[in-house]
Amino acid sequence: MSAPTIGCDTRLELRALSGVPLVAEGTDLADLVADGLARDGITLRTGDVVVLASKVVSRAEGRYVDLTTVVPSGEATRLAAELGKDPRMVELVLRETVEVSRTGPGVLIVKNRLGVVCANAGIDVTNSRPLDARAGSGPWALLLPEAPDRSADRLRQALASRFDAAVGVVITDSVGRPFRFGTVGIAIGVSGLPPLWDQRGAFDLFGTRLEQTITALADQVAAAADLVAGQAAERRGIVHVRGLSFPVVESGASALVRPVNEDLYARAVEPGARS
Repeated sequence: MSAPTIGCDTRLELRALSGVPLVAEGTDLADLVADGLARDGITLRTGDVVVLASKVVSRAEGRYVDLTTVVPSGEATRLAAELGKDPRMVELVLRETVEVSRTGPGVLIVKNRLGVVCANAGIDVTNSRPLDARAGSGPWALLLPEAPDRSADRLRQALASRFDAAVGVVITDSVGRPFRFGTVGIAIGVSGLPPLWDQRGAFDLFGTRLEQTITALADQVAAAADLVAGQAAERRGIVHVRGLSFPVVESGASALVRPVNEDLYARAVEPGARS
């Protein structure tokens, strides 16, 4: 049997798994997903995708930081004063940053170490409190997963083994976009699912060959799942997706990051510099 081509059915099903508990450090994500699927009567099959909010993964991996333990550098203190932000939070952001993109009152937009341009390097203070005895201290911040592609790959292999199915895993985060209001989900970790769908060479309805069409497939899946998962107290951080077909590939979310020499908007700005 030949490998499946990339495609989407006329009906795409997305279902947030019910009853997912607040994740504690050390949680086995494969067990967490399998238990959620069982509660909802779902058996993974080839072509399915499991989407996890980055906070689910970060909490399981213990990516908590107690802000009372953070000592701001002089640069963080200066920048925090200019922006009206907590200098401890600015220090954390700079540690996770390779380039400061834009700053403004209360706003710090950076390119983080994953290559994603976003506010505060993707560090969050909502739903960030650990469940163990440390919860009496804080305030707490939650970093993005250290290596989300690796985390996605580890989970995909565990699920593929349990369900004997060729599946995909996507880890998402919500980011803002230049020139547009609001946030949208994007893929920061991918395994199995092709992150990009290159349709160049195909033909449109009138026989014109496509020359530029490369679809960010993993980002599209992430955005759809982000809508189902919610952003506040829904506790719907794991979404099951059915209706896609794709060959299982090894490429991760890093394939979605445009190289600087191809980015017309890229600007080399030193961390802490204003723009």
